[in-house]
Amino acid sequence: MERISLIPIQERIIAAERELSDLLAYPQERFEEIIRDVGFRCDCCSRCCTRVFNGHVFLLDRDTARAREIDPQSVEPAPFPEFCDQNGTFYVSGYALKAKNDDRGSCYFLENTRCRIYDRRFSICRVYPYMLHREPDQNGKIDWRQIAGLNEHGEYHTEIPDNLCRQTAAETREYEAAVIRQEIAFLTCIRDYFLQNRLRHVQKIHDDLMREYGRGGEIRVMVYFNGHLEEHRIRGTVTPKTTGTPKKK
Repeated sequence: MERISLIPIQERIIAAERELSDLLAYPQERFEEIIRDVGFRCDCCSRCCTRVFNGHVFLLDRDTARAREIDPQSVEPAPFPEFCDQNGTFYVSGYALKAKNDDRGSCYFLENTRCRIYDRRFSICRVYPYMLHREPDQNGKIDWRQIAGLNEHGEYHTEIPDNLCRQTAAETREYEAAVIRQEIAFLTCIRDYFLQNRLRHVQKIHDDLMREYGRGGEIRVMVYFNGHLEEHRIRGTVTPKTTGTPKKK
């Protein structure tokens, strides 16, 4: 499989613009019907607020600004930086919420299975588990996906009023469009920044430094935020080696 970082930036911008166009053209009625059929209702299990279940929580720029207003220590550079230049500097498209150092990787704002900023929660938290983007299934077929963690948390097949289906569909589409627009803005920024500073992406340096980072090394990361790049230096954490006989699945 071709590494996404090796795809020319301009081609990625064009692909993202096409994806945005397709997203906006997705039939509203179809999405509302899926939401109605799924009938998801949160049961406050808080699984979606943990990294062991959901990975990291990527923030839109507007959410990063809100998080910083609430607590400046609540955000960190998003993982998996997309680019690394020939000087060893990484570039990533935004920030992510920090997680606690508990066994679940609970959200920074989660206390006793409840969100302590629920009335100010972030865009992804408002629309989850609904989504509207294309990704490959287990067989590699790329198709639209509209819900995450189906039958893994919450309650299903509850009755949802038509007006709430419409609202949920509209908010989810708006969020997904904002994600793509931020990605396009990031790619455009990197394209221009690299040209102006005679930089280029070097995959080998990216891979070598990420391995060092995984062993506790420090890396320099430029994080895209509201049209500019912010510098950070972050140190990786060493993953403890397991001992004994691994469990069979």
